[in-house]
This record gives sequence, structure tokens and C-alpha cells, in this order.
Amino acid sequence: MDRMIYLSMSGAKATMQRQDTLANNIANLSTPGFRAELQAFRAVPVQGSGASTRVYALETTTGYDPSAGVVSATGRNLDVAVKGNGWLTVQALDGTEAHTRGGSFEVGNDGTLTTRSGLPVMGDGGPLQVPPNSAVSIGADGTVSAKGSDGKNTAIGKLKLVTPEAPLQRGDDGLFRAADGNPLSADDTARVQDGALEGSNVSAVEAMVAMISAGRQFEAQMKMISTAEADEKAAAQLLGAT
Repeated sequence: MDRMIYLSMSGAKATMQRQDTLANNIANLSTPGFRAELQAFRAVPVQGSGASTRVYALETTTGYDPSAGVVSATGRNLDVAVKGNGWLTVQALDGTEAHTRGGSFEVGNDGTLTTRSGLPVMGDGGPLQVPPNSAVSIGADGTVSAKGSDGKNTAIGKLKLVTPEAPLQRGDDGLFRAADGNPLSADDTARVQDGALEGSNVSAVEAMVAMISAGRQFEAQMKMISTAEADEKAAAQLLGAT
């Protein structure tokens, strides 16, 4: 009886964790460049004497969906969509380099080119700085130019675009980094599309269907726990009667 309760409990817990991942994907349906998290279950044996036949279910994030999202034209000069397998480079809150596909930029009060969340955008020589009262334009190769009041365009740097050879790993901050944690080298062949944004690659329909399926799985696990409890009470009554 304890096996049934234990397995149902671990299955219900894993299903709840899966729901959390699916909910996070749905919450980022409108986040530019978001990559959907993938989920999988695995069976883990219980360690210890007398527990060799016990296993529990564990939900594990196997990675992310690398497919590109839909690119939509915005006409905004500070929006870019990275082509192919390229990634933009930003400076994370901990000061390290990290990568994102979200190419919606802003110019901070101090002239720093930043993402929507305020992270500095990295260029070939560090964070990009925009001169005051300048109109910014971004070329296909990532070159950032500023047009001053005199009408002259001046190149102020180039976006650091990278093309990783191996899949990146998502951090707790939602940014991506190389598996070894080392900075990636810039790829001069990477290209961007200006005046456009890549949307999230999360499918709302698929995510909702998965959430419904996970909800039904959770209900089934809880029903099994109730059944085990009822069976245990019935067995105790039979033993008491004898």
C-alpha cells in the first residue's frame, strides 16, 4: 500500500513542477525572442536499505526549443531581429556576458544602449554608448550609427553577435550562456534585420493542451492516493474483525 501512495505522491509533485514550466512558457508568449522550455520525466531509484524497489518521478528541464519565433516588422529603428542561429550579447546583472534573442533596445539616461529590462547591450569594445541628441540606426552587420544634429552619421560601435557551436544553457535570470561559462567570440558573419522583432516561439495552443493534460494527470495521481487510503482503512477493519 505504501508503494502506491509513494509513487502517486511523487508523480503528483512532478506534474505540479511541469505545470510551473508550462505556465512560465505561456506567461512569455509576448516576450521577444523567448525560447520555450522543454520538460521530461525520469525515474530515480530511492537509495537506502529495503528501498531497492522504490523509484520516484522527477520532472527535469531538458533544455529549450531552439526553433525561431515569427519575425514581425515594427519600423522602429531600435528593434532588431537576429538571423539564423546568431545571438545578441548583453551584460548581465552579475557583470558577465550573456546572450538573448530579444532585440528591442532603448537608450538610457546616461546614453547606454540597453535592452527593455535595462541590461547594457555589448559591442565589440564593451557596452555601447550613444551620444546625446542622436538618432540611432543599426545596419545589417550590427553596426550601430548615431546621426547628430549636423546630419552626419557616425559609427559608435558594432553589436557583439555570436553563433554558438553548441547549445547554450538558460540561467536563472532567463539569459543564455555557454555551457563552460566562458564568453563567446564575436561572429562577423552574423546578421540582423533592423526595424523588426522576433517573437516568442511558444505555441499557445500546444502549451494549453499540455497544461490540460498535466491537470488530468495530477487529478489521477490524487485519486490514486485517495484509493490507497480507502483500501488501507478497509484492510484495517478486516484485520480488526478477526
